[in-house]
Amino acid sequence: MDDMTPEQRHRTMSNIRSADTKPEVILRKALWRDGFRYRKNVSALPGKPDIVLPKYHSVIFINGCFWHQHPECKYASIPKTRKDYWIPKLKRNTERDETNHAELESLGWRVIVVWECELKKKQTRQECVEHVEKTLREILSDKPKEKPPTEE
Repeated sequence: MDDMTPEQRHRTMSNIRSADTKPEVILRKALWRDGFRYRKNVSALPGKPDIVLPKYHSVIFINGCFWHQHPECKYASIPKTRKDYWIPKLKRNTERDETNHAELESLGWRVIVVWECELKKKQTRQECVEHVEKTLREILSDKPKEKPPTEE
């Protein structure tokens, strides 16, 4: 049984942020420090990506392990109470993620997903940032160069 009153539960849930979360700020600061320029929370794109890098035609979602059900992650547990509410809700979140990612890819965007747990510990945080930056550099180097117009 839930040990919080409805008012306590409301206050707790209302403090959960959807933007500028600690994992987002950590990754954004690291990218900015290393010269990557971005826009944040672009509502014109499907799923309102956390970080949008137009130069790399890439978007980054920093997913909370619980809310987006990171597979085989200790932070992605299902609550013991109100399973009839939580299981469908979390399933809808993961389905919406898949739909948004597919839509972004169909628009030509590269989708990168970073999990909250990857940014928790300093060692995995650094590895995660390096992996994201390496991926972005590879995307830029693989980008076809502008071809000069041909005469017909």
